[in-house]
Amino acid sequence: MKFHLDRGVLADAVSWATRTLPARPAMPILQGVRIVAEASGELVLSTFDYEVSAQITLAASVDAPGEVLVQGRMLSDIVRALPNKDVSVSLEGTKLQVRCGSARFALATLPVEEYPQLPSMPPVAGGVDAHTLAEAIGQVTVAASKDDTLPLLTGVRVEIEGEKVTLMATDRYRLALRELTWRPADPSASLTALVRGRTLQEVARSLATGSDVDIALTGDGTANLIGFESGGRRTTSTLVDGDYPPVRRLFPDVAAITAVVATAPLIEAVKRVSLVAERNTPVRLTFTEGQVSLEAGAGDDAQASEVLEAQLEGEDLVVGYNSGFLLDGLGALGTDFVRLNFVDSIKPSVLSGQESLEGTADTSYKYLLMPMRM
Repeated sequence: MKFHLDRGVLADAVSWATRTLPARPAMPILQGVRIVAEASGELVLSTFDYEVSAQITLAASVDAPGEVLVQGRMLSDIVRALPNKDVSVSLEGTKLQVRCGSARFALATLPVEEYPQLPSMPPVAGGVDAHTLAEAIGQVTVAASKDDTLPLLTGVRVEIEGEKVTLMATDRYRLALRELTWRPADPSASLTALVRGRTLQEVARSLATGSDVDIALTGDGTANLIGFESGGRRTTSTLVDGDYPPVRRLFPDVAAITAVVATAPLIEAVKRVSLVAERNTPVRLTFTEGQVSLEAGAGDDAQASEVLEAQLEGEDLVVGYNSGFLLDGLGALGTDFVRLNFVDSIKPSVLSGQESLEGTADTSYKYLLMPMRM
């Protein structure tokens, strides 16, 4: 096997293919990246850990076709460190030779015949704009649990009903929901899937530059494998098993109190005030006619306060939030104003975006947040 290509192109491809390699794989061979050079001039790099697979196809100048398996992270580190010149890669005996300018590296190979076969892509269920998908994933995964002892809550529930896709995630303290439209292969499709949040985050980071993303799912109502493909990059992931809790019903039907605040000033004020908040103590928001007052700290401890303009409908309200959770929701909105809907000071609050002070709420994204006791 022997091929040549630009250092930058190879570095991007190796970095992308190896991004999901496990730090402590079940078997040493799963640390490898499989490289296949085709006589047609295609270079295919792939990784697989029995849960997530990644495969990227790119053009290269192939002198001799073949395949090899080498330690993925080491190859990625080496290629990134090479000078900005064309790279020549060849298999000589049991070593993979990497040459770039005057730099020379010889890497030990792994037994490629023992490497597991990558799963096949399921049928394509539909397509969606890459930017829209990346934005939606970012908005929802902020609420997914990071606690691996609760695997269900580390996932994002994907619900497909015809042209509408709904993404939901919760860690029991907040709940994020985003609805978007896509182009389904079958307009009558009804599918659900529970996808690991970290897998979706990797997909969002790697596919955001493409113009369109194909999403593939096994089409039997409840899928067991999901795939994403865009611009020669393909990712598949097994799905989380189990019944996701019926969290959609947590959104209240009506809001007795509504407040609208400029998003960016509120984010900055929460950051400042929370500097004096002790761990597990809330930032307090007091809503009155025309303003919201933010406070943190009490008694002999450090204290901080700040007042912002706000539009209030309903009676005055005092509510406390975990500052980190509140900032996650505000940062995910992407709109100039935030609308906060309240039932009262102890029931869940719902944040949604709003483009102007007098505009209407954009409910395609909703972030439900449990208040803290004060």
